[in-house]
Amino acid sequence: MRNSIIACGIVLLAGSARAQQAAIAKWAATEVLQSAALKGAHTGISIYEPATGKYWYQYQDTKYFSPASNTKIFSLFAGLKILGDSLPAARYLENDTAIFIKGTGDPTFLHPDFTYQPLLALLQQTKKQIWLVGAGNANRRFGPGWAWSDYPDYYQPELNDWPMYGNVVRIRHYGDSAFMTPDLYPLALLPDDTSAEVVTDRDERNNYFSIKYNRKDRSASTNEVPYITGSIMDLKERLEDTLHRPVGVALTPPKGQFTLLRSVPADTLFTPMMHRSDNFFAEQTLMMASALLWDSINTKRLIKYVTDTYLAALPQEAQWVDGSGLSRYNLFTPRDFVTVLTEMYKAFPRQRLWEILPTGGKGTLKNYYKEQFVHAKTGTLTGSVCLSGYLVTKKNKTLVFSVLVNNNKESATSVRRAVEQLLTKIYRDY
Repeated sequence: MRNSIIACGIVLLAGSARAQQAAIAKWAATEVLQSAALKGAHTGISIYEPATGKYWYQYQDTKYFSPASNTKIFSLFAGLKILGDSLPAARYLENDTAIFIKGTGDPTFLHPDFTYQPLLALLQQTKKQIWLVGAGNANRRFGPGWAWSDYPDYYQPELNDWPMYGNVVRIRHYGDSAFMTPDLYPLALLPDDTSAEVVTDRDERNNYFSIKYNRKDRSASTNEVPYITGSIMDLKERLEDTLHRPVGVALTPPKGQFTLLRSVPADTLFTPMMHRSDNFFAEQTLMMASALLWDSINTKRLIKYVTDTYLAALPQEAQWVDGSGLSRYNLFTPRDFVTVLTEMYKAFPRQRLWEILPTGGKGTLKNYYKEQFVHAKTGTLTGSVCLSGYLVTKKNKTLVFSVLVNNNKESATSVRRAVEQLLTKIYRDY
């Protein structure tokens, strides 16, 4: 009798689950996918419940999409798995007269958002001769498939093994005055009383900066413009300007065991990386992971390592080429994102993930999900609007979801609102 009751209960639960899935599928097909925002777009949706191992809804979730900044979810996963509790600031080796230092890709060095600067303290306190050692960086200054014409835009700083100041200059302007931090390069002031806004720029091939402004505009502004990082000799000059002392370049690496110096807690980087969708932090995360594993920097090698080890069970083979999602070469499926998010959910404390990922009213979700039932990463490029993360329903069921939309002709905002409508209904009804 007892076994019969249990069997009946299982059948009822299974029937209820099927009815729930059918209801979501019907509503999504008639109300969401047929909305003006999504009707002509390429859309993939995957909604999964880790507790039961069941998919609540699947629509084209094995097809490939350009994920834009949802790629940062994979970069976050790599960082969580490899970097440990704090970031690698540099490696150094000392003898009686000299200290040899090689970069590990830490983007927080002299970045204004980070006051804790252990590497700077080491450099300032030592009385020994400082020598720079090449880090074996196989990366180029831009990722594969990036837009070359975006070189002066704040969201695309150059990548290197020893970033300084976030690899951007910060140009502050008021009236007829402007100053730049770091003050290393020429800055031309170009008054233009026909200009409706302040426009900062940089020469394509040189660190010559300019700012165009309307003299009638008395508002203050601050703009970030990437500088050309150049070679190790350029790094030497920047460090000498900062430290006010000579710095050498070691042509032959010294023999001996280098010591790893750690910097800030890893989550203090991961949180702004996800909340404001920081491309630079995401790229340097993969570079730091490579430096930590192999004492050399190679993002392509690191991506292969992560997919071959931690993510060998991805349902579809991802085409993952950079850390930020700026590249159009990236191709992922919604089920890929559900898989990596589920792995994160199993491996790391829920509260930690909730703090790293933005929720409603915060970060890139500041105008959406005001009931704060999602913790998710946005992704936006022209013709690509994506959202992947976690959803906690009113009945306290935790779901993992990914909604990827490509080739949309309607505005990104209208697509986001359509996705918000879908997820809000699931939150309220289940």
